[in-house]
Amino acid sequence: MQHWDRIEAFVEVVRQESFAGAARRLGVSSSHVSRLVARLETQLGTQLLYRTTRQLSLTDAGAVYFDHCAQLFDGFREALESINDYQRQPTGVLKATCATTFGERFIAPLVNDFLQRHPQLRVHLEFTNRRVDIINEGFDVAIRTGALPDSSLIARRLCGRREYVVGSPAYFQRHARPHTLEELSAHNCLRGSADEWTFDIRGQHRHLRVHGNWRGNSGQAVLDAARKGLGLAQLPDYYVQAALDQGQLIPVLDGFACTHTAVWVLYPRHRHLSPKVRQFVDFLVAAMREETTDTRAPGVAP
Repeated sequence: MQHWDRIEAFVEVVRQESFAGAARRLGVSSSHVSRLVARLETQLGTQLLYRTTRQLSLTDAGAVYFDHCAQLFDGFREALESINDYQRQPTGVLKATCATTFGERFIAPLVNDFLQRHPQLRVHLEFTNRRVDIINEGFDVAIRTGALPDSSLIARRLCGRREYVVGSPAYFQRHARPHTLEELSAHNCLRGSADEWTFDIRGQHRHLRVHGNWRGNSGQAVLDAARKGLGLAQLPDYYVQAALDQGQLIPVLDGFACTHTAVWVLYPRHRHLSPKVRQFVDFLVAAMREETTDTRAPGVAP
């Protein structure tokens, strides 16, 4: 059985470099600290400290033991600070960014719900389809969609996401439905901000360059062009689900659909997260988990 008071006394003696300093730190007498360390050495069957009238030093065994025990007690303190963070109210300004359409439809209502719970908080939301530099631009969190590049940021998954290639019934009255990716070259592909569409080919994520006579940097504009029969479009589920349900759009190339991407909340890596970020991220994750139990929610195919 471990005696944590003995280990704590030993760690403090090493850090304070004296029994007296450890005693002041722990609020006990020097003699009590000395007894705890002696009992620890007896328990372990080895000497941890060299004691002289002028100084203390670690034995080889003591140095190894201290390294492990110091990390252990640092972990305890960090766990306690994390609990205290949860008990504190989030304050200050929460600055978040998100892609425009997804943010307006799904994230903004949740942010507003969070603000109702914490009216002392101030919120700054930026909806943009550009990839912001979270750290240098001073954002606390960012909600991003799709596959994530390698990053020092921490990412937590909010929900699944699926890409659809779609066309209108009127378009397919004039053009044969494609069954292979090679057949896309014979179609007018409505492009967004990128020249490439994403697919899963034999379990591998691939990009395919497409061509067409229409381009725009608005997903809603791409959706409208597809519904009006101008060409094929590739859009995520939260854009096209209603149009698919109503028969306004028809999906094709389902066997190559990119289904393993997701929606993520990202935030900078800090040793101690502020209450506003920790609580907001936990709230988003829990709320989106509840949302995705509904088949009309983002990331869930019908």
